[in-house]
This record gives sequence, structure tokens and C-alpha cells, in this order.
Amino acid sequence: MRLCYWMPGTLMTLVLLAVSGCGDGPSKASNASTEDRRAPAASRSTAIVVTLDEVMLHNITVQELREKPLSLVLSATGKVQFNEDKLARILAPVGGQVQQLRIKIGDAVQAGAVLFVIHSREIAAALDEYYESRKDQDLTEKTYAMTQDLFAHQAASRIALQQAESELVKAKARVARTVETLRALGVELHEKRAFEAGGSARVPVRAPLSGTVIERTVTEGQFVQPDNTSLATIADLSTVWVVADVFERDLHLVQPGQKAEVTTTAYPEQRFVAQVARISDVVDPTTRTVKVRLLVANPEGRLKPEMFASVSLFLHDAAPALIVPPQAVFTEGDRSFVYVKTGAREFVRRAVETTPHDGELKVLSGLQAGEQVVSEGALMLRLQEEKQAIN
Repeated sequence: MRLCYWMPGTLMTLVLLAVSGCGDGPSKASNASTEDRRAPAASRSTAIVVTLDEVMLHNITVQELREKPLSLVLSATGKVQFNEDKLARILAPVGGQVQQLRIKIGDAVQAGAVLFVIHSREIAAALDEYYESRKDQDLTEKTYAMTQDLFAHQAASRIALQQAESELVKAKARVARTVETLRALGVELHEKRAFEAGGSARVPVRAPLSGTVIERTVTEGQFVQPDNTSLATIADLSTVWVVADVFERDLHLVQPGQKAEVTTTAYPEQRFVAQVARISDVVDPTTRTVKVRLLVANPEGRLKPEMFASVSLFLHDAAPALIVPPQAVFTEGDRSFVYVKTGAREFVRRAVETTPHDGELKVLSGLQAGEQVVSEGALMLRLQEEKQAIN
């Protein structure tokens, strides 16, 4: 029952306002209590302890959190290329005709094997000069020996002996010069054939390294010149290069010698061991990337030049971190939560911050090592929490 009294002026007004305010108070408190019961658990300031019975406990999985070291991985894309350090382009040492061509594209060759020979007029002329110089040397040696004997018996003057000695020195110098000329042309002379006249005017062209013939532009009987035209190319494919594009912002993470793995579309299940060999000194102005060259082991020859490749660069190990399975984390609004075990049958939701890492979630905040979280069955706990909140 509400009692009202007449009062004059302003005092009457104040009393009426006070009475009106008192009447509304209980109604507002009741509404607030109802809204609090209906509000989601995520918005409450006090966490609700969720209690499960024995049957429910058998339907969830609890996992203890432990720290483990994480390897940071930087991903990039690239392309397979020849290892230029093990690539040889065969040039003609002299001009002439190609003979006895023994290689085809795809052939495996060993270092030192003869690929073909070149019959050269230049070599023939150099050989003739060599043999003439050897004959002159032989003659001057005999003349010097005879003059020396005559001088010993006082039958020749000292001047004659000195002239014979000078001629011998000149003859030997000429022989040495012709030998060096032949060596520059690819002809090595041996002592047993040093005096053979009319020696072969053909120079063998040998493989400088073991590998596979990947290119051949010369044919049998073709005349070639001693220029920069490649007659054949040999590549050792036991190792290849992968040139990857690394963004400028990530360049500080890459160092020569870092380990890496390479995968390709052709062999998605196989991982090729690689190592950072060189980092380019130039930034591409269009893509803002830097070329990083990796040396990749290719023992079976599966990696082919011009293949596209995916590169995983293993950076320095990071500090140990907590890892939580993705199914343990659920989201409401813009926040993430997990359920933490606090007793034998009690659980409490906990707000957490995580970031993806290698198929799992790395914990940034909200959890500590040793705590137990629900890794399977979080949905059942959420339903149970809502029931307890309503009741």
C-alpha cells in the first residue's frame, strides 16, 4: 500500500520523486539477475566450474601441456638449375676437322675420356717445326762436342768454342718454344716419340669431368674453329642448384650454410637435403625478393633443371614453447578458450592466445606448462557449462 500526503511546493515534488524511485528498484534488480543467468559464459567475470560425472569423464580426453623446442621454418619457391661448378662446355682447342666422334646426348662419360679428335693443319705445322728444331739441336750438340774436343787438344780457339756453345743454347731454346706451342695446342710429346718424324696431327679432346652429355652441337667430319662456340656440354647431376626467391623482409633470417629441404611436384613425398650456398647481393625492384642459391644433393638424378621447387629453410631453433592440439581450442566471438582441469571432475574455461605452427597451435598466453587441458570433448563441456549457468 502506498501512502501519499499533500505538501506544499518544492518539498512535495522531492517526496514524490523519492517514492517513485523506491518503487522501481526491485524490478530493475530482478531484470539484471535474469539477464546475468541468460548471458553466455564467455561474458561472465566469474568462471563457472564445470563438474562432470563418471560417464562424462570417459567421453573426454585430457592432455598435459609440456614445452618443446620449435624449429622455425621459412618457406620459399624456386627453380632447379644446373650446378655451374660442375658443368663443362667443350670448346675446340684448335681449328680443324672433327674425327672419331664418340659421344651422344645422354651418354655418361668419365673424366679424361676422349670425346673426339681434331685433325689440324696448325698442329701439323707445329709438329714439323718441332722436328726441325730437334734436328738442329742434334747437329749443334755434335758440333759443340767436336769443338770442345778440338779446344782441349789446342786445335780450336776459345772463340770457336764459345760460338758452338751459343748455337747449342739457341737450338735448345727453339726446341723448348716448339714444345710449348704444341702443349698449348693440346699435344703432349713423350720422350720415346721425340725423334719420330711425321707425328700425328690430331689432338684428342677429353672430358674435363665425369657426368652426362646434355648437349652436342658437333657432327663427324665437321670443321671447327678455336672460338667460344660450345661443341658439347657435360654436366655432373649428382648435385644441382635450387635458386629460391626470399622476400626482402625475411632476408635477415637467412644465412649461408643453413640447412634446408626441397620438394617438387614430381616427387611430393621425397625431401631432398639442401644447404644455403650463396645469397644474392641484389634485390629485385619489382618483386622485392632476393635470390638465394641452395646446393642440393641429387644422387638418383631425379631433380631436373627447370623443375619448380618448394623450399623449407630451417632457421635457428626458437625458445621452447607450449603446444596445444587445435581441437582443444574453441572460439566464441573474437576470443579463444580451452577447458583446464582443476580437480578430479572439475573443469574451468580459460581464455588463451595461440598462433598456428606446423599443424598445431603455439600458446602465446593463458596457459602454463604442467596444466591439463581437454583435447577432445570440449563441446560436451560447453553444453554442460550452459546447463549449470541456467540452473
